[in-house]
Amino acid sequence: MKALVYTRPHELQLQDRPMPELVPDEVVLQIEAVGICGSDLHAWHGHDPRRQPGLVLGHEFVGRIVGSAAPGFEPGTRWTGNPLITCGRCDYCVQGRNNLCSRRSMVGMTRPGAYAEFMSIPAASLVAIPQDLPARTAALTEPAATAWHALHLSLRALARPLHECRALVIGGGAIGMLAALLMQRLGVRALAVSEPNPGRRGTVAAAVRCQALDPRAAPLPGEAYDFVIDAVGSRATRADALRAVKAGGVVMHVGLQEGASEIDMRRLTLAEITLLGTYTYTTADLRATVAALAEGAFGDLAWVEERELAQGPQAFVELDRGALASPKVVLRNAPG
Repeated sequence: MKALVYTRPHELQLQDRPMPELVPDEVVLQIEAVGICGSDLHAWHGHDPRRQPGLVLGHEFVGRIVGSAAPGFEPGTRWTGNPLITCGRCDYCVQGRNNLCSRRSMVGMTRPGAYAEFMSIPAASLVAIPQDLPARTAALTEPAATAWHALHLSLRALARPLHECRALVIGGGAIGMLAALLMQRLGVRALAVSEPNPGRRGTVAAAVRCQALDPRAAPLPGEAYDFVIDAVGSRATRADALRAVKAGGVVMHVGLQEGASEIDMRRLTLAEITLLGTYTYTTADLRATVAALAEGAFGDLAWVEERELAQGPQAFVELDRGALASPKVVLRNAPG
């Protein structure tokens, strides 16, 4: 089979790889579509020690079962899945918070991912989809569930209902875009997205129909928003988020661009700001997100760019250069 292999920093190669082995309780999927995630780009830069050269990346997928060693998972059916392979037995798993499982492994990190014609995965990780759901839509389940989970956690902390809030999303990538679209669906009217890339900023303005801010042209307004999502996670955006949020407001930190940095703990304390972190999603979030995508909760998704798997290496280069107006590229293998 053909697979895109991460061979060294800044390099992906289309190679011939053996078909995945079918083992008990797993299935082999023929991948229809797979999204390029920011974490894949991070690995491509050589910045993720968990993802080593020789690995097939990719964890935002939809595929059709072509081989099954698990009862109830029939060849020919289409699925997406939870790329987090969890134990199912620890306290977090039995509480329904399996994203925090300490024994978790991951598709596209500790085992071969979906930048390939075929991929194996435990059947327990599969998530059902409507069989007629377009492949491009189904492949957005994973990033959309990240936005879904972040908003679900935030709703517990907000002092007033979300639709009453003045909200800011920092970062117009896929997570920021999907979070903004979901907030708009949930009734938020005073919504702004900050994005320095002019192409993406235009895409956000057209798709979300919200205020699109250029943080390079002018600083973000201070103490102006009840709710701020940092979908970038850099030192600069963390500082911007804490400056932009009102007293008593909530900052949800989603992005993972950089590690530790100084934050204004004095303002956090004196202004009684709630700072939350979020990691991926639970299986329940993935199922809820599939239903939301199927009913069009995230709009028509016309802003998603599709390319063939063999065009993946060039797509990574263009994403790295900021040359694409679309915040999400989906690589296609087969019609769906």
